[in-house]
Amino acid sequence: MLCTWVRNITRIRKITKCYQISEQIRHIRALKRVQSDVIVPLEQSDVAQHDKPTEKRLAEPNEKQNNAVALDFGIREAHVPTFNLAAHVNNSKTLQQLLSLGVNLHSIERRKGLGQFVLKLDFEENVKPYLTFLSDQGISADDFGKMITKNPLIFKEDLDDLQTRVDYMKSKRFSVEALQRIFTKNPYWLMYSTRRIDRRLGYFQKEFHLSGHDLRLLATKEPRLITFNMEHIRKSVFTLREEMGFSNKELQTLIVHTPRLMMIPPDDLVERFSYVHNDMGLSHAQIIQCPELLASREFRLRERHEFLKLLGRAQYDPQKDLYISPSEIVQGNNFYFVRNVAKSDLETFDLFLKTR
Repeated sequence: MLCTWVRNITRIRKITKCYQISEQIRHIRALKRVQSDVIVPLEQSDVAQHDKPTEKRLAEPNEKQNNAVALDFGIREAHVPTFNLAAHVNNSKTLQQLLSLGVNLHSIERRKGLGQFVLKLDFEENVKPYLTFLSDQGISADDFGKMITKNPLIFKEDLDDLQTRVDYMKSKRFSVEALQRIFTKNPYWLMYSTRRIDRRLGYFQKEFHLSGHDLRLLATKEPRLITFNMEHIRKSVFTLREEMGFSNKELQTLIVHTPRLMMIPPDDLVERFSYVHNDMGLSHAQIIQCPELLASREFRLRERHEFLKLLGRAQYDPQKDLYISPSEIVQGNNFYFVRNVAKSDLETFDLFLKTR
């Protein structure tokens, strides 16, 4: 019993001693950290520093240093206030007139610099003459709001230059109706000089061997394509011709019938073509007859084809019974597809989508 008591006392002393040593080590480390953080001003001489005890020097940090530390919040990005046109509507007749035309001011102010530009416009001097010009081109007043929302920078263009560009289009035998559609669907068209537009139209005519009629049809059907990124268009042409194997004649038919194919990312085109050609078994000739297949998303094609396959109706050969035209697969919403193409009901189709 006595031996056990002695051993316990010895163990307690060792633990206490270790605890004291640990506390001393932590205290020394804390002092070192504080010393490294404190910056002694250069104005103080070495003698003055050694005259003061270490504890006193630490207890009396430099006041300027305290202020600097207190105000140092780190590097932060400057807060740039957003420009809000709504705050100026009550005081701006121009903004009020633009709102009455259906212009989306919020969409404009989200683009850098356009909010300030629009706010500086005078309606009678800077806006009204352009509205008159657009009206002279057959554009309805109902379309003014959408056009200005998309391209308010049209007010920077010289009216004589705009008229020259319109005259150029008329010289290429574009009808008034065609011009109306082109300028409405693609307001940026008027920002391009006649030289640039001429080069773009010349590229499409030469690349796809288009007649004048087909070129006008292409530009009218998809006006955005003419001013689209040329590098993207060249990649799409390479993908359709070299990777998918369409001939020049087939490519010409594709571009005139569904010009927006050229605006789809090439990787998406390859994915859709691979599924239509390899999984659905459609030939190039069938795809040419229904180019909308390449304009439809791959997962939508997959859902509908697999549902028809489940029902035993995935028959795309016109020489066989139960023939289904490939164009019908991409028509309408799911209700139309299920009722008119698959000859089934929505409950069965929804169950199929959940279990596939």
